[in-house]
Amino acid sequence: MSVERELAHVEPETAATNLVEVRIAAEAAQLAVMRAVVGDLAMRADYDVDSIADLRLAVDEACSSLVRLAAPEATLVCRFRTGGDRLSVTAEVISDDAFGPRKDTFSWRVLSALADVVSTSVESDPAANGSHLVRIELTKGRTAHV
Repeated sequence: MSVERELAHVEPETAATNLVEVRIAAEAAQLAVMRAVVGDLAMRADYDVDSIADLRLAVDEACSSLVRLAAPEATLVCRFRTGGDRLSVTAEVISDDAFGPRKDTFSWRVLSALADVVSTSVESDPAANGSHLVRIELTKGRTAHV
């Protein structure tokens, strides 16, 4: 399944104003864009300073993991959704690797500690010469202000 085909289906309950999609080259030098976007969205959604920092680091860890798996010339796609007291991020890349990110690494432990929920999936695309769509999804809720 290509990224383009997968992205054509956005859940109907997601209002267009609550969804931001960013596409960059799957290169480590480009990850500052994703950190800036999630930081800005979290700030606008009234997250506290610590949660904003957590989200920026979590997105960096998730995207870094995907960049390492990316096929040559691949595009890293991130979708950011805000709603209620949650911010969700879906990051995905086309990879030649059928296994996805390793969960026994320090990077994965950091990612799991920073987000409330983290999951991965790998979908193969028989029409794409053995390529796979590798996805990491994470969600972080906003802490109540006291």
